Amino acid sequence: MISPACERWLDKFIGFLQYERNLSPKTLENYRRQLATVCEQLELNNWQELTSVQVKKALSHARRQNLAPRSIAMRLSALRTFCHFLVGQDVLESNPAKTVQTPKIGKPLPKHLNVDEINQLMEMDQDSPLAVRDRAMMELTYGCGLRLAELAGLNLQDVMSNGQIRVIGKGRKERILPVGKTALLWLKKWLKQRVLLSPPMNEKAVFVSMHKRRISHRQIAKRMQLWAKYQQLDKKVNPHKLRHSYATHMLESSGDLRAVQELLGHANLSTTQVYTHLDFQHLAKVYDSAHPRAKKHK
Repeated sequence: MISPACERWLDKFIGFLQYERNLSPKTLENYRRQLATVCEQLELNNWQELTSVQVKKALSHARRQNLAPRSIAMRLSALRTFCHFLVGQDVLESNPAKTVQTPKIGKPLPKHLNVDEINQLMEMDQDSPLAVRDRAMMELTYGCGLRLAELAGLNLQDVMSNGQIRVIGKGRKERILPVGKTALLWLKKWLKQRVLLSPPMNEKAVFVSMHKRRISHRQIAKRMQLWAKYQQLDKKVNPHKLRHSYATHMLESSGDLRAVQELLGHANLSTTQVYTHLDFQHLAKVYDSAHPRAKKHK
C-alpha cells in the first residue's frame, strides 16, 4: 500500500497525463504501476522525501528483481517525468531523477534469413520484366550486402564491365564491390529487359518502376515483402534483412571481420561486430581451429 499523500499526487499526475497529454489508457496504467512500485519499495510517506540517492535505490531494487535494462530505463523515465511534474507543482524544488544515469540498453540484433530461406525466396518461377527486376534487386542486395539507399541509388554507369559495381554509401563514401555469379546473371537479365520500362537515355537509374523513373525506397521494400509472401516465407523480408543475412553468412564462412567491414562500408569495426551477431559457439569454434595455443597436443 502507498501512503494517501503519495496516492493523491499520483492521481493528479495521471489526470494531467490523461487530459493534457492525451495518453492512452495502457500508457497511463504503466505510469501508475511504475511509480506505485517505487513508492512502495522506498516506503515513502510523501514525494518530498524523494532524493537522487533514493532514485538510485529504486533502480537497485529493479536490478535485484532481474528486470531487463529496458524495463529499468522505463522506470527511470517515468520517475523523471513525474518529478518534473512535481517541480511544476512546487512539491519538489528540483528533479532528483534528472541526474541519475540511464542504464545502457543494447540494441536489438537485426534478424537474418538462413541459407535455405534465401534459396526459397530467390527461386521465383516468373519471368516477367517486373519479376526479373525484383529478382535482380534481391540478388544484388543479398549478393553485395547493399543498403536500401545504395540499391536505389545505383546508376547504369555504376555497373562496371569487370563484374563489379560502384556504390555510394553513408557520408558519400564510394566503394567498389564484387558481384557474385548469380547476382551478376540476374543483373544482366534485367538490363536486357530494362529498355521495356525505360529507354536508356531517359533515366540513368539501374532499377526503374512502371512509371519509367527510378524506383522508390518504399516500393523496393514493398516488392520484396510481396515476394516473401508469394514464396510462402513465414518471415518478413526487407533490404536490411537481406543485407544482414549477407553479413552473417559471409562472416560465418570466412571469419574475416575486417573484410566484411570493408564490404559493408562500416566506418568502425564495432559496428560490424554488432551487425553480424556471431554466437559464442561459432567464435569458440573459430578460436579452437585457429589459435596455436588452443590446439590439442597429440
